[in-house]
This record gives sequence, structure tokens and C-alpha cells, in this order.
Amino acid sequence: MEPLLPVPSRPSRPSLWSKRQLIDGIRWRVRAGAPWRDIPAVYGSWSAAYALFRRWQRDGTWRRILTALQAMADATGRITWDVIVDSTIARAHQHAAGARKRGIRRPSRPAE
Repeated sequence: MEPLLPVPSRPSRPSLWSKRQLIDGIRWRVRAGAPWRDIPAVYGSWSAAYALFRRWQRDGTWRRILTALQAMADATGRITWDVIVDSTIARAHQHAAGARKRGIRRPSRPAE
């Protein structure tokens, strides 16, 4: 993944944490679904990880990385682009299913 990372445009002061630590912290947070403040200290400070995540999100770095990784995986045949739709995920709204509406009463028809 290192060749896909952006090159700093201007020199800045050295970070206390490596890019590797911060990216691993971001990956941990996304995988765990935890709040930013719960990132373990081995990955650096949560604020540094969040700042890197937001900066790369704003400038499109994450999108470029994902596109490049997908292209590399597709070229080696590791991705199948088949889409399968199952009826268990296609749900209708309750009103489409013929549910009774509140307030509207229809008289029943007498049996003939």
C-alpha cells in the first residue's frame, strides 16, 4: 500500500507517530466500529489518527487508494463483480403489502 500513499508536498515537523501506526489505528477504528477516542494507544493518539483520516477523506486519497487496490485485485482475478439479489433483502413498505389504513373503514360486503 505504500506506493499508493500521497507524498508530502511541503516539509513539516516530524510526527510522533508513523503513518503506519496511524493507518493501523484508522483501520482498527473502522473494523471495530468504536468511537475515535477508543483507539488503542499503540496506534498513536486518536486525534492524530482522526486528523489524518479527515485530511485524506477531504482530498480524495482514500478513494484513490480504494480504486487502485480494486484495480490491482481485479487484474489478478481476486475480485468477482457478480451481484446477487435475494428476495430476503427486497422488502416492500407496509402500505405496499395491503396493510389496513387507520381511519378508513370499508364496509364489508354482504354475502350473497
